[in-house]
Amino acid sequence: MKNDSEPYQQILILLQTVGDTAVGSNVLLGIFGFALIFVFLGLSALFSSSENAFFSLSPSHLVELNEENSPASIVALDLINEPDRKTATRRLLATILLMNNLVNIFIVIFSSWLFEQIFSFGSINIGFVNLPAAATSFLFQVVLITFLLVLLGEIIPKIYAAQYNLKIVRFMGKPLKICYTILKPIVLGLAGSSSLFDKYLKNRHHNISMQEISQAIDIADENKEIEEKHILKGLINFGNTSVKQIMKPRTEVSCIDISTDAQDLLSTILEWSYSRIPVYEENFDQVRGILYIKDLLPFIHKKTNFNWKELIRPTMFVPEHKKIDDLLQEFQDKRVHMAIVVDEYGGTSGIVTMEDILEEVFGEIKDEFDEKDLSYSKLDEDTYIFEGKTALHDISKILLLSPDYFEKVKGDADTLGGLLMEIQGEIPLKGEKILLNNITFTVESADTRRIKRVKMHIAKISTVTDAGE
Repeated sequence: MKNDSEPYQQILILLQTVGDTAVGSNVLLGIFGFALIFVFLGLSALFSSSENAFFSLSPSHLVELNEENSPASIVALDLINEPDRKTATRRLLATILLMNNLVNIFIVIFSSWLFEQIFSFGSINIGFVNLPAAATSFLFQVVLITFLLVLLGEIIPKIYAAQYNLKIVRFMGKPLKICYTILKPIVLGLAGSSSLFDKYLKNRHHNISMQEISQAIDIADENKEIEEKHILKGLINFGNTSVKQIMKPRTEVSCIDISTDAQDLLSTILEWSYSRIPVYEENFDQVRGILYIKDLLPFIHKKTNFNWKELIRPTMFVPEHKKIDDLLQEFQDKRVHMAIVVDEYGGTSGIVTMEDILEEVFGEIKDEFDEKDLSYSKLDEDTYIFEGKTALHDISKILLLSPDYFEKVKGDADTLGGLLMEIQGEIPLKGEKILLNNITFTVESADTRRIKRVKMHIAKISTVTDAGE
């Protein structure tokens, strides 16, 4: 006899099989989905750490990348410097932020879809409030995904990047270059928009020039001492003065070869009377450190050689265009008084000291070891003789000219000799005269390589204007 319940049993078995298959599919979907979310969280972490790493590079880090000359460092430097520093950093920032936001948007959208597929949320009661299932699902997703994005995609990567920025820069240089190439039209549009916005903000603000403030100081109190006015003007221009303007050029720096014999070293430092001396290997572009003379005091009477190289201290490297207010802060933080100035190619340009910075504000500081002779002579009220290596900003101070008096004609020159060569386009001959506004320059001494001495005669005029006007 046929069992009437058999068709119902077959239906139940079929439904159970379908249910088991659905549960299995949800498990597989959940595993794959969460794995994909964590992969994209990793990408978000890489882009977030890249932002912190690239924009926290110090000048010494840039010098290190330049010296490595590896494919990774070359790509990283291109991202920072090509076509120029300002444009390149805007494009780099636009690339990083664009990629990071695309990744984060994918995580939010995909996680929302995934939760709907594998979870079933019911309504819950919170006090007197009854949250429906849709609100419960939304709240759970927002809290969880936001927590993961902030912790794994922002906080931890940026903390890591602050400690290992060079490592991340080398690793992410090529991927960011590829992202920039793929998204170039969008990146250029974003960078261009930020540039237009920047120009709009600058146009809306009235910027008072340093010259206007200097004139205000002159007008404010006619009875104020000249020295006090110089200090005030020095403070005003302090943040706009670069290291290159106050440094001692490499041609005037006294330094020691690391292969120097100990006894020769002692006799040399007694002759120089310096408190700190740079030490180089082979040439001055390869500075190995700074020798503090006080560290040699225990060995000053030794008749035999000793290993003075163990006394060399690490040196601080700064770029030419670093502002001296930032350098002063760095000197204070690191408790040092001397730094080696390097150019954009990593070569040594000269040295800068704490004394150089203070002299920019308070004027020449003389100690018992400085030469008593001045670097210029005053023949009469309107005639001076300067050395060709005298800095233009020093001449402006001595002659009571505005700090930017030579700005329009000096080009890249920082010294009086460089100014005259910039005006003439060649090295002037001895006895040659050059007229600039009310100032007549006469070359007193020169050779085929440089101008050694110049006489300056200032004609009387009612007001002193900027050069070139």
